[in-house]
Parts: sequence; structure tokens; C-alpha cells
Amino acid sequence: MAQIDWLSFPPLSALRALEAAVRLGGFSAAARALNVTHAAIAQQVRGLEEYLGRSLVHREGRTLVFSAEAEELAAAANRGFAEIQSALLALRARQKPNALSVTTTPIFAERWLMPRLRDFWLNHPDITLTLRAEQDVVDLRREGIDVGIRYGLGKWSGVEAEFLTSARMMAIGAEKLLQGRENLSPGDLKHLPWVLEQGWPETEQWLACSGVDLSGSAKSYFLTEELMLAAGRAGLGLFVASSAIVEQDIAEGRLRLLLDDCNDTHSGYFIVTAPGPLSDAKRTFIKWLRAQAARVPV
Repeated sequence: MAQIDWLSFPPLSALRALEAAVRLGGFSAAARALNVTHAAIAQQVRGLEEYLGRSLVHREGRTLVFSAEAEELAAAANRGFAEIQSALLALRARQKPNALSVTTTPIFAERWLMPRLRDFWLNHPDITLTLRAEQDVVDLRREGIDVGIRYGLGKWSGVEAEFLTSARMMAIGAEKLLQGRENLSPGDLKHLPWVLEQGWPETEQWLACSGVDLSGSAKSYFLTEELMLAAGRAGLGLFVASSAIVEQDIAEGRLRLLLDDCNDTHSGYFIVTAPGPLSDAKRTFIKWLRAQAARVPV
């Protein structure tokens, strides 16, 4: 363990103020995050400048600009505080060994995780699970979250990622819309109605890659993926979704797979944890996730 010369060390409150100001882009945002005044943050940073004998921040018009030294020091402070926070969370977890917090996207929570959670609760009634369904990617350590389930390629810095289930894209149709029609070609699909999520041109690009040109097709656009999926499952149109979201519907015959991914990018949903030892509750939940993912291949 490294020896620290505390007598010549600047106040931790000043380092905390600088870290928050650099990370959040200004004194006002840092003050809100730390629940102090703008003046308090400015005073702490000025004190740090006096300690170091150099300027850390200056104004260009109305914009606050941090020096390279300020950014370097703030990054080091962030790493140090993150380590302290990790240790504190680990100590708190020992007091509540069976409490578990999980974050994932709303659509994955609704369509993949929630239908399976009853099995987890039945088999592990001693583990209290809190689920956070949110679009934003959150910092696991900073937010005190035990397990995340993220969509992507599994290459994120600062976390451990383990593949959970495929998220390859596929074109899907409800049986109530298809009405028993089989062996539909890409040309046939073009003449059926489609429901699409607004703001995602990649969907139509993916369909074009698969031979389905939607120019001239009947298309309805929805603001969110949840609304688009609801419309597709109701038979209002064909749609494109990731395999993990629709695999249960396909297995149970409510939806039918029409086209598979023409250009697999190996994207998927990954189990994400902060580096370090796993608690018994984390290991139990991750083992359960793996078993659930292995049950319903698409």
C-alpha cells in the first residue's frame, strides 16, 4: 500500500470540486451535482490553483475552459474516487449480501427479462432484485449498480462484458397479418404494410441489404421502439427487431421469422459488471441469465 504524505496534500473537497467541474463542464453543473453553491466550487478550484501555483481554468467569452493540467488532475481524481466508491459499495454489499440492482433498456426489460423474472424469484426468494429500465448507459460504479445488460459489440472500457444473447436483426410478421401465407419472397414482403421506428434509417438500409426495397410500400412510423413493436405484434405491419426481443413470440407461434440478418455484425446483449470480485448474489443472477439465454434459440 502506497504511503501518502497527507501534510502536503490538497483538501479532498477541492479535488472533488475540480473533478465534478471538469466532468460536467462547468461550475454551475458541479454545484448542482454536489449540492453546494457556484461560489463554493469556484473557491475550491481557486484554492487548488494557489496550491499548485498555476491556473487551471480561464474564460473565453462566456465559455469556461479547463487547462490540460486540470483535465489530467480531474481524471486522476475520478479514478481515485471511483476506487474509494467501489470499496465502500463492496463494504455495504456485505451488510446486504442479497440485495441486487440491475440496469438494462426498457424494451429488453419488457420483452426479454420481465417474462423470465418469475422463475428467478421462485428459485431465489432470498435475493432482493431492483430493476432499472433506462435508455441511457450509466456508470455502474457511480450509480451503485451490480449488473448491467447492454446492447452492442461488448467492447466497453472500464467494465467486464460477457455475451448473453444475440441481437441480430430480423424481419418479423404477426400471424394475424400473414394469414398463413408461406414462402414469402423479398418482393412479396415489399407489398405488405410495414411499421417502423421513427429516426432509424438503418432499418430500411438493413431491409434493402436483404432485398426488400420499401420505396412505394405502405409504411407507418412510431416514435419509440415500444410503440413500433406493439403495432407489429398487433398485426398492423411487418417490422424489424433484434432476435432477443422477439424470440419468445417466435417460439410460441405468435410471430413468424421472415428474413434473418444479411450482414451479421456480432452485436448482442452483454452482461456487464464493474471489475472486481462478484458477490454471491451477482454470481447467482449471472448464472441464471446464462441458463435463460440457452433455453430459447432462434
